[in-house]
Formats: sequence, structure tokens, C-alpha cells
Amino acid sequence: MMGTAGPLPDDNLAYITLCLVPGVGGVLLRRLLTHFGTPEDVLRASPAALMHVPGVGRKIAGAVSSASPERTAQLLAHWRSHGITPIPLDNIAYPNNLRRLPDSPPLLFVQGSLLPTDTAAAAVVGTRRPTAVGKRAAGVIAGELARRGITIVSGMARGVDSLAHQAAVRAGGRTTAVLGLGLLRAGELPTAGLLPDILAAGALISELPPDAGVLRQNLVARNRLISGMSRAVIVVETGVEGGSMYAARFARRQGRALWAVPGSAGCDLLLAEGAHPLDPREADWDALAEEIRGLEPPVMPLEAVRQERLLEGPAPDYRTPTPKL
Repeated sequence: MMGTAGPLPDDNLAYITLCLVPGVGGVLLRRLLTHFGTPEDVLRASPAALMHVPGVGRKIAGAVSSASPERTAQLLAHWRSHGITPIPLDNIAYPNNLRRLPDSPPLLFVQGSLLPTDTAAAAVVGTRRPTAVGKRAAGVIAGELARRGITIVSGMARGVDSLAHQAAVRAGGRTTAVLGLGLLRAGELPTAGLLPDILAAGALISELPPDAGVLRQNLVARNRLISGMSRAVIVVETGVEGGSMYAARFARRQGRALWAVPGSAGCDLLLAEGAHPLDPREADWDALAEEIRGLEPPVMPLEAVRQERLLEGPAPDYRTPTPKL
């Protein structure tokens, strides 16, 4: 079930074909469409013409001009047979929180369900090796918020992420897992045992083609989506060099509210830098849920994206093997 998503019209085939070209992200795709007009016109353009667009070099121009909508149609049938739906940026089912980013992925791959109510979402993230206190905090925070209608977003990693997803499911709430690999490869994750519960209570999403494997930079880049899918980011426990610090930094640059649980080195640093403190033993969960529900993510200017890229490292790498159909 895709919530409010409708069937994709045939004219999306050229758009999806473009989105699958390695190196063509949201910003470059917008430039191409502004320059040429339609996805079909982009695909018909010569490499020389394509290279007139800022950011298009010889390699990307060659990849665009050789892209095949017919091959894309075969891939779509293959992915859909596994319950994976591509959602273009202009589709009604595309997450509204994420749509506000100027570098929002032009195409998301979704397995499970996305609902309009999932806009009231909070990311709950933290270390892969939580202490007993961290484990308890992750479960309480995610469970209490999910019970009050807040969708819990996380990255399905070991530790805090998995505990947050599990707590949301146990509370009868909804949860979204943002993956740093293709959805067809989700079964390879060490937390793959969570898949049935997450799919029953929400969705898996990725900006990567369904056959894409794990690359470290994709695990870093997915933090931009974990934050972007949410109205607030809550860091439960982390070191100062922990991966969830990326999610916190993206939250700041995307204008998302940021909370941290006192007690770990990374969270204490975030608190010193201005994050809101959250003590699970003293929280007013009704008030917090209402506050998160009432937050309105801002539209982020493109200049902030450029700054974010400089500070946070490389964009996703879309290298993917050709699947066997």
C-alpha cells in the first residue's frame, strides 16, 4: 500500500530513466529540465548539447545520452514484482518534509506504506553500541512518541536505530527505515529480522536504485534523508565522532528541531551547541508530541546545500550492478 500514491503515468518513464543515471541528482536534474524542457528532450540531446549545462561533464553526458527507457521499463517491472515502488518528486505520495529540501532526491524507492500522517515524524538515532541507559531511553522515547501518533524515522542500524523501530512497532505506531543501500539488498543487513515488522507498520525507503550495495559514503548521506523525512531529530546516545552526529548536523542545516539526551559525550556536545535537552524520565510526552506535530520544516536555500556538502562529505554514490531479470 502506498497511502495516497497513484499509479505512475507513462510519461514518468523518461523522468525515471534520467534519475537512474549515475551522477544525476536532484540539483543537476533540475538544471537539465530547466535547460531542455522535458525529460524526453534531455534524453534526446547530444552529449555536446548536454555539456552546456553546468555540472555536466563528458562522463555524465555520455551516460545520459545512452540511457534507455526500454531498459528502465524492464527494471521497473522487476522492482515492482518485489513490492518496490518508485515515487517521483512530483507525486502526491512523495514525503512533504523531504520535498522542502532543494536537493531532495528526484526519485525515492519505497517498500511498504507512506501515509499523509507520516509528516508528523521524529528521527530517533544513536550509537550502534548503546549502554543499558541508552537502550532504555531509545525504547521509551520512540514508544511514547509513536503511541501519540508520531512516526519514528531511523536508519535500521544495530543499536539505537533498531531499538527505536522496535519500540514504535510495539506501541502500535508507525515507523520508517531509511536505508543506505538498495531495497532489494535489505535482507543482507544484520538487522534484517526487523523487516516484516517495519513493513507492516510503515515503510523502507532509499534514494538508491534497488540493486545498489553498501558504500560507506551512502551510509553517511542517508542521514540527510533521516533528518529530511522528519520534523525533529532526537539523538539518544553517541560519541563525538558517532555516525548519528551527521544526522544532528544535517538537522541543524535543514532547520529541523534537535533534541539530545544528556549523558554521552556526543549528546553533551550537541547540548552545549544549543540542542534541546530531553530526559526520558521527566518528559511531558503529550506536550512533546504536540510540539513536534506543530513544527513546520523550512524551505532550505540552495546555498545551504552547497555549504552542507562541503561540511558533511560526499554525495551518494549510485554505482549498482545490473540485476538479473
